[in-house]
Amino acid sequence: MYGSDGAGDEEPLFRPYAVTGGRSEPRYHLAMETLISSMSIPDDEMALLTPEQEAIMQLCRSFRSVAEISALLRVPLGVARVLVADMSDEGLVRLHQPRLSQGQPDLNMLERVLSGLRRL
Repeated sequence: MYGSDGAGDEEPLFRPYAVTGGRSEPRYHLAMETLISSMSIPDDEMALLTPEQEAIMQLCRSFRSVAEISALLRVPLGVARVLVADMSDEGLVRLHQPRLSQGQPDLNMLERVLSGLRRL
């Protein structure tokens, strides 16, 4: 999502909050460790997606955390949360919220997030 000016400095190709209509928080809580997977949609609907939505759909063919999406797209976490929440509302992605068992996060989920972060 960033380009180079030739001098080694990376500049955003767009203002990140422009793609969210200025919103920095989703309509509901979305933890950064929430795992996201993309839904299958017809090719004609894929053509209607924004570049950001298309990138998220591609990334989430395998499970990705909101934090990973933010890092890979090089957008602030708030922007990634808003985009993902909006896409969930539209039925484009599925949210896999962590389940807390007696106040403890699921160990399997933490291992998947850690593995994903290591791949960054």
